[in-house]
Amino acid sequence: MESIFHEKQEGSLCAQHCLNNLLQGEYFSPVELSSIAHQLDEEERMRMAEGGVTSEDYRTFLQQPSGNMDDSGFFSIQVISNALKVWGLELILFNSPEYQRLRIDPINERSFICNYKEHWFTVRKLGKQWFNLNSLLTGPELISDTYLALFLAQLQQEGYSIFVVKGDLPDCEADQLLQMIRVQQMHRPKLIGEELAQLKEQRVQKTDLERVLEANDGSGMLDEDEEDLQRALALSRQEIDLEDEEADLRRAIQLSMQGTSRNICQDIPQTSGTHLTSEELRKRREAYFEKQQQQQQQQQDPPGHPCEKPNTSSGALDSDLGDAMSEEDMLQAAVTMSLETVRSNFKTEGKK
Repeated sequence: MESIFHEKQEGSLCAQHCLNNLLQGEYFSPVELSSIAHQLDEEERMRMAEGGVTSEDYRTFLQQPSGNMDDSGFFSIQVISNALKVWGLELILFNSPEYQRLRIDPINERSFICNYKEHWFTVRKLGKQWFNLNSLLTGPELISDTYLALFLAQLQQEGYSIFVVKGDLPDCEADQLLQMIRVQQMHRPKLIGEELAQLKEQRVQKTDLERVLEANDGSGMLDEDEEDLQRALALSRQEIDLEDEEADLRRAIQLSMQGTSRNICQDIPQTSGTHLTSEELRKRREAYFEKQQQQQQQQQDPPGHPCEKPNTSSGALDSDLGDAMSEEDMLQAAVTMSLETVRSNFKTEGKK
């Protein structure tokens, strides 16, 4: 509907917008309509002067303001009618008894001019579709053929005066284009007052936000909120990290103690906490066993006598005793070293 000419309301120049929207172009200006209004005023003055320029009626007429225009930009039906005569167009009252008797279907007309309380607007057929070209709307409003009669009847109930425009309207691009295509309207246009109210509300909200931001020394409330959120997230992450470290430390202690207990139960020193392999522990145990045997032999044999090899039963008993003692001593040493390693790990973790 971009090809449709639609003047929006400016001041009280609805009569100008009504005529230009009807003719689909900038055909009339306020100056030209004012000229027509002055001409009508002069014709009326001359008729009143025929009764005598000294008559009371004539003096009263001169004191009254113009009935064809005012300072706001309003123009009377006489001005509109005379402006359309230039184009060979005529206005007939649609809701008059004479016209109603003709029973003419509104769809068979080409355009209407509507007036209520000094507001004028046009309803016109362009191509094969009807449009409400009210200057108070943000754009043309599509009216279906079935809705046209109801729309006009509603205007009549609201007190509008409706005029049928008779005659050939000047050619226009929109009429030629819409003869070939039909348009669809997804969203009905709003009243300019509603749009202005929404824009005003948006400006007020924006101004309030700017005042709030200025009250916060220009730092920006939204930025402060975002910074607070980031700090809260950072603290939360730190707390989670500390909790994770404590949980890891507790698990390490538990595993270390489990490893020590398991090594003790198995009588096999493993690598947990001692850093000694089973082979190293075995060698130390054998060395300790040999040292114990040598000491026992020195105590049993007097000096100067050659060392006699113990018999099998005695040797086996001593060997078992030496093994038991070495096992116990070595396990105790492994436990001690494991505990020292755990304490060292605690200190290291605490420094971190």
